Amino acid sequence: MTTSVVWLRRDLRLADNPALLAAAKEVGDGADDDEGVCVAVVLDETLLGRSERRAQRYLASLRALDDELDGSLTVLRGRPETALPRLAKELGAGTVHVSRETTPYGRRRDERVEAALDDAGVRLRASGTPYAVGPGTILTGSDTPYKVFTPFSRAWREHGWPRPADRPEARWLRADAGTDLPQPTDGEPDEGAGESVAYEKWTRFLAEDLEGYAEERNRPDLDTTSRMSVHLKYGEIHPRTMLADLVDHDLWGTDDVDRFVTELCWREFYADVLWHRPDSAWGDWNDTLSGMEYADPEDPDVVADIDAWREGRTGFPIVDAGMRQLLEEGWMHNRLRMITASFLVKDLHVWWPVGARHFLSHLQDGDIASNNHGWQWVAGTGTDASPYFRVFNPITQGQRFDPDGEYVRRWVPELAHVPGKAVHEPWKADDGLAEGYPERIVDHAHERERALERYDKARG
Repeated sequence: MTTSVVWLRRDLRLADNPALLAAAKEVGDGADDDEGVCVAVVLDETLLGRSERRAQRYLASLRALDDELDGSLTVLRGRPETALPRLAKELGAGTVHVSRETTPYGRRRDERVEAALDDAGVRLRASGTPYAVGPGTILTGSDTPYKVFTPFSRAWREHGWPRPADRPEARWLRADAGTDLPQPTDGEPDEGAGESVAYEKWTRFLAEDLEGYAEERNRPDLDTTSRMSVHLKYGEIHPRTMLADLVDHDLWGTDDVDRFVTELCWREFYADVLWHRPDSAWGDWNDTLSGMEYADPEDPDVVADIDAWREGRTGFPIVDAGMRQLLEEGWMHNRLRMITASFLVKDLHVWWPVGARHFLSHLQDGDIASNNHGWQWVAGTGTDASPYFRVFNPITQGQRFDPDGEYVRRWVPELAHVPGKAVHEPWKADDGLAEGYPERIVDHAHERERALERYDKARG
């Protein structure tokens, strides 16, 4: 019997999946009725326990994948290094196919699985990655990692990427070892998850919102960004597919496309940074600010300020709107991610991992490379770090990127009665705080000066 196993992790799709294609080719076209490809996932409690929101979104994606496979998805529980050798033995498979993992946890896990499979006489074969160009591939002329985004971006574009992999034709086999997938906790059918939904959303963005992206991408009130990050997170679509579509639709070369491709490249850059520096997941990539003094996270006043930030009641409308959107939707506009991060790090003087952990616990698209290095960009401790003296002014940021106040009023109902741009300074309106919106917890101008003093001292 010829049966092949593919273990899916961050690649929950059938199209443009090199590992799945390799597994199908191993079986071949002449497979008998008892031969085929076993598509398996392992419900890894280590990952599922880190964020309830991401766990539920991941399970929704698995249910959509199971539908694509006509109910043939094999769901395993337990430690992967125990479950996969047992599955391979049951099926008589000599190879387990995967996409190459790039995160610190994923790499350590796969090393354990590879060793366990090797002891069982089974090979672990990696094909492709979740990125257009695999992390670790793009190097400088001196064979060193890039430390600055712009030259990396040029080299990434010059390197190019392969065309999407073919969708495999295979007989899908569900192993007896498989268990049932957990059902939605609220009993409602899954919406917004899965490969077909991802591609529908992508094609709709190309048709409706790509034009004007370069100008409108910073406007949370317009909500015209692609929102593809969550689908990329779970591998419901591959970035290579998206890049190929831009070429095939003859869209390449416009300012809007160039800006969108640059955003995809940032995702690839941060994955590359994490590949070379796994310690930067939770530690400063750049030690220039190693002497920085941060607010004591155990001080009751600091705890109260952090809680106000987390709950969206800082008294700064654009900050609070972003934080409330995060809690409600598990997503936040990228401009708001920068504004809210700057507020925690530079107005409240809190070390960036505190905020990074909060984001990862709530974001459906929470990705450790993009999230944590984005936080370091704001904090001034990472690659391409925002200049340490750049402190986002939450008032002017709101006025500039939410000029009519629509975004704030959408998420802060206590300010629904404050018209237009005045919503960004409700304390100036006679009845601005009449509906219970809180007073500002800090004086931004004063905290900006304190932040600059702290940065100067740390650099000094």
